[in-house]
Amino acid sequence: MSENKLLDLSFEFAVAIVNLVDGVTAPKSSYMTDRLARAGTSVGANIHEAQYAQSQKDFVAKLEIALKESNETSCWLKLMYETKRIDIATYQYAE
Repeated sequence: MSENKLLDLSFEFAVAIVNLVDGVTAPKSSYMTDRLARAGTSVGANIHEAQYAQSQKDFVAKLEIALKESNETSCWLKLMYETKRIDIATYQYAE
């Protein structure tokens, strides 16, 4: 584990999202899992990218994108739960 807790947690979250997406077997869910995978893994990618920002403004912008992607991830998780693509335990774990 590195000294940057945010980097570590965002990477662990991306791993959890990938594992969740790989485990979804409900038919006709690929459009949702694709969007969930993109948004969920983008959170960590933007946080990691922010570490090498060119300016403070760039750093803040990348973290704001990560926040937006986390909101989108939350929306896809809720939709997948409400449409019975994932169960309550998976939803609560990911949320």
